[in-house]
Amino acid sequence: MTSLLETPAPAAAGHLALRRGAARVLLTNWTGSSTVPSRGLYPHQWSWDSAFIAIGLRHLSVRRAQRELESLLGAQWSDGRVPHIVFSPAVPLDAYFPSPDFWRSSTAGAPSGAPAGTETSGIVQPPVHALAAWLVHLADPETSRSRGFLPRVYDRLVAWHDYLTGPRDLGGGGLAAMVHPWEPGMDNSPCWDGPLRRVDPAAPGSYRRADLDHGQAAERPTDLDYGRYVRLAADYRDSGYADVPGEHAFAVEDPCVNALLIVSEHALARIAAETGGDPALHEARAARLTEALVARLWSPSDGMFLCRDLVGGELIPERSVAGLVPLVVPGLPQHVVDALLDTATGTGFRLGEVPMAPSYDFTGHAFDPSRYWRGPAWFNTNWLLERGLRRYGRARAADALRTAMLDAAGASSFAEYVDPFTAQARGTRAFGWTAALTLDLLAAARNSDDTGPAGPAAPASALPIGART
Repeated sequence: MTSLLETPAPAAAGHLALRRGAARVLLTNWTGSSTVPSRGLYPHQWSWDSAFIAIGLRHLSVRRAQRELESLLGAQWSDGRVPHIVFSPAVPLDAYFPSPDFWRSSTAGAPSGAPAGTETSGIVQPPVHALAAWLVHLADPETSRSRGFLPRVYDRLVAWHDYLTGPRDLGGGGLAAMVHPWEPGMDNSPCWDGPLRRVDPAAPGSYRRADLDHGQAAERPTDLDYGRYVRLAADYRDSGYADVPGEHAFAVEDPCVNALLIVSEHALARIAAETGGDPALHEARAARLTEALVARLWSPSDGMFLCRDLVGGELIPERSVAGLVPLVVPGLPQHVVDALLDTATGTGFRLGEVPMAPSYDFTGHAFDPSRYWRGPAWFNTNWLLERGLRRYGRARAADALRTAMLDAAGASSFAEYVDPFTAQARGTRAFGWTAALTLDLLAAARNSDDTGPAGPAAPASALPIGART
């Protein structure tokens, strides 16, 4: 068996060291069936983290990358939802809040199909999983086919997308809606400030913030916002995790979530073709979603996509990186692509001037370079922008962003996020998806047949770090 840390020559010394460091993070964070985002702050399995981690793990171990996705999908609810956390019973309850005894998925979630033998949260995260599954397959198609990987995950991924486009189409316009700020993944974005004002926070003494044991208060959500998060989660739990239009105090359509759903629908079309299914069904749904995305969330005056508040019925006038992520979507109208590229390089996001795109408009009233999702640059959103730039023919800009991300990952010890001006580390260190996406950016091979021009890994036999383990 090849060691996951074995590194062949020749390669640039800096990239070799970066590869070793990224591999070490993923080895350290591996639990035996999945990868925690970090050992301290996030000690369980997170949904979209696991998707991004699998994309990087394919460069180390294709089987481990498959296991990452299979373990997450093994906790799927019968209504199709993939929960945003799968809890490890080996982790003490006080290590993370909200803990399993808060969510009570196996009991409160029973009416919605929560598994009886696995404790999870009851909310979801962005659907990157089909894209990840397709990229993992392409890393070593022979091993994937011999193990029946895609047939095992296909039906679960279809059920997941059916849930998002069915019960979660709360606005009736064809897009998936999110019912908690944690669901779009950008938990503390200023986009949620307006909708959250309608929510009465939970009493401070009714919960304990475990996140402050591992992070600085100045980089984390405020107590007021956190209390509102707790209230929304408790109310959803007490409803039996029911998705009822008009019954949610917080309900938004997010452009990043729906862009990733579209890209994953295209990936499902590839998976269907590989497994003997009908790719046309998925391509048709991707086309409908793309049309709805532009119709419902495009703001010509802002030159980007905005979130829609389904309670108030209006677009939310806050400009976050979520509105640029749709660059990963194939087949956008050319005027939309041109405007997105102008906005990405303009004064709000300054892509090409600063190391990485911020999570929120530099000129926005709520911009903060250090506080969680209110300005810092994140590696997953910039990885998506890098793919989008390549998709629409901006290879030079994509190369520059890729180089900046690699530099920032190494200098920050694979930080959760970084200051967008200086790339100084913020949040926790040795963060799972930062290490994983670093490995992906380092991969030498590129292949356009992967639902995005950034391409998959090389075949396993060509990979430089123990890819066949």
